[in-house]
Parts: sequence; C-alpha cells; structure tokens
Amino acid sequence: MKVFAPVETGDGSSTFYSEAFGERFHSREGACNEAQKTYVEASNLAERATEKRLKILDICYGLGYNTAAALETIWQVNPACLVEIEALEIDVTVAKSAIAQNLTKRYKPIVQTVLQQLAAEQTVQRPTLSANLRLGDARQTIQALRQKSWQADVIFLDPFSPPHCPQLWTVEFLQQVAQCLSPSTGVLVTYSCAAAVRTALKQAGLFIGSTRAGGRKWPGTIARYHDAAGLPPLSLQEQEHLQTRAAVPYEDPTLCASAQEILELRSQQQRVSNLLPTAPWRRRWK
Repeated sequence: MKVFAPVETGDGSSTFYSEAFGERFHSREGACNEAQKTYVEASNLAERATEKRLKILDICYGLGYNTAAALETIWQVNPACLVEIEALEIDVTVAKSAIAQNLTKRYKPIVQTVLQQLAAEQTVQRPTLSANLRLGDARQTIQALRQKSWQADVIFLDPFSPPHCPQLWTVEFLQQVAQCLSPSTGVLVTYSCAAAVRTALKQAGLFIGSTRAGGRKWPGTIARYHDAAGLPPLSLQEQEHLQTRAAVPYEDPTLCASAQEILELRSQQQRVSNLLPTAPWRRRWK
C-alpha cells in the first residue's frame, strides 16, 4: 500500500500532498478546522442533528475528516439520530494511510472506529449508522445513488481545485450531484468560490450563497433548491466575478472526458465568450 507522508497544517492536524493532483488535500490553515468550519458549520449540521434521520453525501472522502467532523457533531447533539452516509472516493489508500498514521486521533474513539472500518471494509452498519464508502470515479459511482433516487440532506463537495480536477466540477457532474440533494431541506456546501463552479451549480438548478472562509483566505459556497432568501448573499465582488469569462463553466457531456480535454474545451469557450475579460475585474478588486 502506498504510504502518504503527513504534512502538518496550521491547526496542528495533518493532511497529505497528492502527487497525482499536485495539491494538498486540505488548506494550509488547518485540515480539521476546514472540515469543521467549511462543511459542518456552514451546513448548520448541529441544528439538523436534532432531526430523527439525517442523510449525508461526502464527495471526495479523502482522509475522512469531513465525515468524522459530521459524526462527532451529530452524535454530540443527538446520539439517537439515524445517520446515513454515502461517501465517494477514488483511492482508498488515502483513508488507509490516514488510519495507519493515526491522523484521526483528534476525534472520539467511536468515530475513529467508524473511519477504521470504512477504510478496511468500505461499509459500517450499526443501529444508528449506515455508512458506505463507494470507490471509483465519482462520475460513475454517483450513478447508483441517482438511479435509486437516494437524496441527501447535506452534501459535502470537496474535490481538488477545478484547475487540477475539473472532472468533478463540470455542469454535467454537478447536475448528477444536484439530483442527489433533497429539494425541500437539502444544502450543498463546498470550499470553492470559483465563478465557473458557481455558474455550474446555478445551471444545475440551485440557488447559491457565500459562506465564511473557514480558515481559508476566500469564502466558500452554499447551494440549495429553494429560493436564495436566507442564504448569505454574494458580495458585489463575487457578483461581478460571475459576469466575467472566469464564469464559463467546465463541461463534460459524456461524463468520461479527461482533465486535459475538459480544460481545453473550456479554454476554447472562453476565447469566444461574450462575457467580460477577467483581468480588469481582478485588477479592480486586487
């Protein structure tokens, strides 16, 4: 099994560096803090945990921190809550390496045990928890959830950044993701504020808002089906960003294109776009 070398982050927790994607799995400011702030708190999970049942879709499970932070929060509020988690991940060696190096030690023993079992067996079935780790390209593994009309109350969208992993930020993939979001109560949260991502979420039929930075230098995004009233509004800077060529979305009509193909298609579309060039916007808001 490939062993990833731990990289310490600002809050003392560790993450990994992916050679395949050329990025860290978490921000330098703090891996566990990012899971808590950007995903758990942004989705208001503590309040949602008062319900009898809660369904979570964790896209790009990675080291398991988002799932760990979610479970710890839910069980602290309501130990009787019936939790369903569907997690998508292409490489289980990441989760196994995190377990082997005891990087989940910040979480309670019961949460650590769940992460250990997910990494080893890809499933956990308990009286109050049903969790599955689905391995493979998320563009394909999400199909099983969509086809059985499984819908989440909360979706964590946490791939590598769009320039490094455009496959999981395309209009077509996010349309699949949106179909797995509860239309009445569901929210999707992500660290990304990229204009292309926000445009794709809107084209998937979702309203968008801006979330607190959560340790990062830029805001994240929250999205849901029902109207934008109550969502944290986009700033003027963010609104103007959506009027530039940076907002041209990534596209993957076949859901099997390579990263290079997706990037090249977007570059072509940006060159002929009627949207404003991004450089003046960047200089204005520097």
